[in-house]
Amino acid sequence: MDGLSRALVDVTARLRIDDLPEAAIRAAEQSLLDAIGVSFAAAGKDAVSAAFAQIALAEGGRADATVFGSQQRVPAAAAAFANGAMAHALDYEDSIDGLPVHPHAQTVPAVLALAERENVSGDRLITAIAIGCDVTARMAAAAGDEMGRRGWYPPPILGALGAAVASAHLVGLDSAQTLDALSLVISQATASGEVKFSPHSDVRGVRDAFAAQAAVRSTDLAALGITGFERPLEGRYGFFSTYAGGAYDPAPILDGLGTRFWGTQVSYKPWPSCRGTHSFVEGALRLRGGIRIDAIERVELWGAPVNAMLAEPLESKRRPTRAINAKFSLPFTVASALVHGELSLGSFTEPAMRDERVLTLADRIDFVADPSKDKPESMTHGEIVIVLTDGRRLHEDVPTPLGNPASPLGTERLRNKFVDCAAQAPQGLSRGDAERMANRILALRSSTGLRSDLGEIVSARCGAASRAAYAQA
Repeated sequence: MDGLSRALVDVTARLRIDDLPEAAIRAAEQSLLDAIGVSFAAAGKDAVSAAFAQIALAEGGRADATVFGSQQRVPAAAAAFANGAMAHALDYEDSIDGLPVHPHAQTVPAVLALAERENVSGDRLITAIAIGCDVTARMAAAAGDEMGRRGWYPPPILGALGAAVASAHLVGLDSAQTLDALSLVISQATASGEVKFSPHSDVRGVRDAFAAQAAVRSTDLAALGITGFERPLEGRYGFFSTYAGGAYDPAPILDGLGTRFWGTQVSYKPWPSCRGTHSFVEGALRLRGGIRIDAIERVELWGAPVNAMLAEPLESKRRPTRAINAKFSLPFTVASALVHGELSLGSFTEPAMRDERVLTLADRIDFVADPSKDKPESMTHGEIVIVLTDGRRLHEDVPTPLGNPASPLGTERLRNKFVDCAAQAPQGLSRGDAERMANRILALRSSTGLRSDLGEIVSARCGAASRAAYAQA
C-alpha cells in the first residue's frame, strides 16, 4: 500500500497525551511499572544481562541516563543497550496474547534513556510508551506469521520499529524526521529464528538490547538530519518485502490509528516464563490439589502447534541447563508448578533446575500439537491431562490464561509483583520503599521534568542523599 509509512508517522508525530483514551494512559503507566520492576530483578539476578551493563558502564562517556541498579549515568544509547538486555532477561515482562511481541521490552529502555537525558515531562514519556506499544503491535498484526516462516525472530525486530517511532515522538521529531528514524532503525534491526533451536544460546534473553540501542541511535541520527527512505515499510525492498516477502495486511496498521491503542490489550505475566507456558502452568496449579506427585503416571499438554517449540528438542526441554531455556520449556515449567505449587523467580535458579523431583516428573510430560488451536487467538490456549497410576484422568482447559485483559491480573497483584521484583534489585528495596517507588512511577505523568525522578528510580535508590545527588547531576 503506497503511502503506508507516511500515514503512520503523520499520525504518531502529532499525538499528545490529551489525544489518548484514559484506558491507554493507564495501560502505559502500568506497563512502565511492570517493565521497571522486572528490570530491577534482572539487574540483581541475571549474569548475562550484567555483561551488557558492564560494557556500558566501563565505556563511560556523557552522563545522559542511568543503568538499572547502578548509580552511574552513561550515554543514552549505552543506557538503552544495558537496560534493554535486562528487559527480557527474566522473561517476566508483558506481552500481547496472539501476537509475537513483547511490546515494551524495546520501547521502555529506549524512551527512559532519552527522557532522562532530555529532562522531558511525564506526559511525553507516557505518550511515547503508548505509541511504541501500539506501533509494535500493529506491525505484528500486519505481518502475521510470515516473519517466523521466513526464519526471522519477530519480537525484537518488530519492537525496534515501535521503539524508534516512540523515541522520535519523545524528543519531538516531526513526521519527516520520524520517517527517517524508522528507516534508520530498519537498517539496524535483525534477529535470527535460529535462537529457537539453540538451547545453549544467551541471545534469547538479551536480544532487546540491540533493538533499544538501535532506536536511540536512529532517533539521534534523524534529529541531526540523516535522511532515510521514502517508503521504509511498503517500498519495493522495504520492511515488509524484506521480512515478510511482501505478504502483509495494511489494515491493522491504519484501522483506529491514533484513537485505539494496543496497550489496553497487554497481558501481564503472573509467572516468569514464556507466555506460551502460562495456560499449562495455570491448569497444573488448578489440578495439583490432593494429588501425590508419585501417583502421576504421565501428563499430556495439548496446545497450538506453534508451542511445539516449547517442547522440542524434548531432551533439552526436560533437562534445561540455562534459566532462559527452562522458562521456554513446557515439561520443566509444568513439572515445577506441580511439584512446588508455584512458579517463581526462584524456580529457575541452578539448584531448582537440578531438583530431581521436578526432572523426574518432566520426563513424563509430553506435548501434543492440536491443529484446532492453530490460529492467533489460540496461541496461549492450553489443555492439560494428568493420568494417575490408578487410571484416573484429570483434565483442565485454560483458553485464556491469567493476566490477559479477559482474565486480569489486577492492580493489587501487579503492584505485589513489582514489590517482589524490587526486592531482587542490587540494593534490595524494602517493601515500604518499593511501594513508595511504585506510587512515584504511577504518578510520573504529572512530572514537568524527569531527569531527577528517573535517575533515582532507575538506580533503585530511595534515600534523601540519592535524591540530592541526582538533583545536582
